[in-house]
Amino acid sequence: MKRTLVTLTVLVVFLVAGVPAMASDPVKTFEEGCKVELEKYCAMVTPGDGRLLGCLFAYQDKLSNKCEYALYDAAVQLERAVAALTYVANECDDDLEKFCSTVAPGEGRLVDCLDKNMAKVSDRCKSAMKDVGLE
Repeated sequence: MKRTLVTLTVLVVFLVAGVPAMASDPVKTFEEGCKVELEKYCAMVTPGDGRLLGCLFAYQDKLSNKCEYALYDAAVQLERAVAALTYVANECDDDLEKFCSTVAPGEGRLVDCLDKNMAKVSDRCKSAMKDVGLE
């Protein structure tokens, strides 16, 4: 359980930093799956910066199976998103350097830059973006 909370906390940073839209929503999975615990133990906690996860970590011995599963599921969703972005970043590395070196990462700006230059990016990059649904 401890690893799941830590993994989720780290991966939430990627989500907030601009991971593109995914088929499933890890934040919604977390909020819905742990709704009872969030209301019972963390109602006075201000959301953001991993504070809700920290609160649940303090009560980890009291979490329901539903909440534990939601945390695990959200972590898996985020890991998949990070893997997809890593794949695209690796396949598009030369294109990112060539066309987007002055673009600040985050909030989808690099993907937007690649989209704007789609006619010029490599087939390898185009294929990777298509593979993960960013095209």
